[in-house]
Amino acid sequence: MSSLYRACSLTRSELDARPGDLLLQFGVDGCGHCQRAEPGIAQALKDFPSLNHLRIEDGAGRPLGLSFRVRLWPTLVLLRDGQELDRLVRPTQSAQVLALLRNFLAV
Repeated sequence: MSSLYRACSLTRSELDARPGDLLLQFGVDGCGHCQRAEPGIAQALKDFPSLNHLRIEDGAGRPLGLSFRVRLWPTLVLLRDGQELDRLVRPTQSAQVLALLRNFLAV
């Protein structure tokens, strides 16, 4: 089985300086909540094929997750030009992810 989440070498300051829209998805492969949420997240992202999306492996003491105050997995953080627009914690349906994205992005 391949890993969905990857260790991220980007720093918070690099993400803060990154232009454009970006969806960060914090979690870990062994997380049941992450596994259950993944199909809905993937389905919602089909409506936004040009959206940059990073699945970031998180864990205790990981600085990037700490800098975004991630407490539960999965946590989705939508950024525009490095600024947080909104977040979604433990989505259970694609409709929740779609609502987050449609509030800020054009389809």
